[in-house]
Amino acid sequence: MCSVHDTIEFEKRGIPATAIITAAFHNAAEFQFRSKGMDKHPYIEMPHPISNLSESEMRALTLGYVDALVRQITA
Repeated sequence: MCSVHDTIEFEKRGIPATAIITAAFHNAAEFQFRSKGMDKHPYIEMPHPISNLSESEMRALTLGYVDALVRQITA
């Protein structure tokens, strides 16, 4: 998992990366990507909040994003 900043730095080095955020950080992620010249860079956006989820709920939620994650880092 990468932050938006980490994703940008990896991508600059030619290393495929994607950020995983919650919906509360959508605008911040869009701004950061745009300000670094990476407008429309894909990322994974999960619902917010997630801190209240149990381990099994979090596992079930994250498994729903595996295909999107693989597509983004192998595109």
